[in-house]
Amino acid sequence: DAQQLEQASSGRRRVRRFIVIDEVVDELYGSKVRRYFEENNVQHKILALPTTEETKSMDLVLNILQEVQNFSIDRRTEPIIAIGGGVCLDIVGLAASLYRRRTPYIRVPTTLLSYVDASVGAKNGVNFLQCKNKLGGYTPPVASFLDRSFIQSIPRRHISNGLGEILKMALMKHRGLFDLLKSHGKYLLDTKFQSYSGSANHGDAALQTTRIAIETMLEELAPNLWEDDLDRLVDFGHLISPELEMRVLPSLMHGEAVNIDMAFMTYVAHTRGLITADEKEQIIQCMRGLELPVWHGGCSWALIQAALRERLRHGGGQPRMPLPTGLGVAEIFNDISEETLEGAYKLWVRD
Repeated sequence: DAQQLEQASSGRRRVRRFIVIDEVVDELYGSKVRRYFEENNVQHKILALPTTEETKSMDLVLNILQEVQNFSIDRRTEPIIAIGGGVCLDIVGLAASLYRRRTPYIRVPTTLLSYVDASVGAKNGVNFLQCKNKLGGYTPPVASFLDRSFIQSIPRRHISNGLGEILKMALMKHRGLFDLLKSHGKYLLDTKFQSYSGSANHGDAALQTTRIAIETMLEELAPNLWEDDLDRLVDFGHLISPELEMRVLPSLMHGEAVNIDMAFMTYVAHTRGLITADEKEQIIQCMRGLELPVWHGGCSWALIQAALRERLRHGGGQPRMPLPTGLGVAEIFNDISEETLEGAYKLWVRD
């Protein structure tokens, strides 16, 4: 903001920032973050917290808000900054939305999953009564700052985890993105989504993949930011996975649970006759190439039934099931029979 910049440079008013950073990210990058604020003469408070699915609760939100109150921010000109993965961004977003009814906040994603998913859109929330994101709201950030250099320090499994959400957008909306993942998936895992000169065989696959994934996500979310329309292609992979993820914590990461859901739904689409056997196999092999799980023993038929009942409760009495109808194209179905679902489950278990 030009006025804030002028005030800060003239010394009339010191810039102040409250930052919440994931404690693991703080160990890796905290000294750089502190140096940045010190060199720019910004008065700051950095709160390092453990932000995991197990700690994603209202207790942590209230902890943040107590510290915000102690720091005494100006809710109009001093946005809270969240630096971390999707859980951190969700928690801080909810805290900001509650403080003085709405305080601006900035998202700085540090994992591939949060880079292409949590950085986009308006949702925030915490887990409640062992249900994923049961409490939350819709408060978009004033900005998301995307820096792929954070991704180079996260483990390979976390890269694969983020690729699950990218694959979701590819299967629903973008054949070109699916082909990119098929061709360059191992390279993206090996290079941790960094851009290198001299990688002519791959072009800038990291930039292409992330840009298409984010633009495709925005294209889908922007007209329906508040989810007034419950028919959402971005819900692919999110029918069974919330129940599965919470049931088996902490053995599955979010993107892994989403991919297991997508694998099952791929079998549902094939059983219904929406995709060919070859298309089904291409999808499953692409998942394996991205080192994503395509099955988990915790995903029982009983769990699937329970998850779909929950879906009906929150979908206005309709399952609103996004399914691929080809590679990179999809539709939403409300008439998938239990016989089709059970048949798909048996094939999935067999394979």
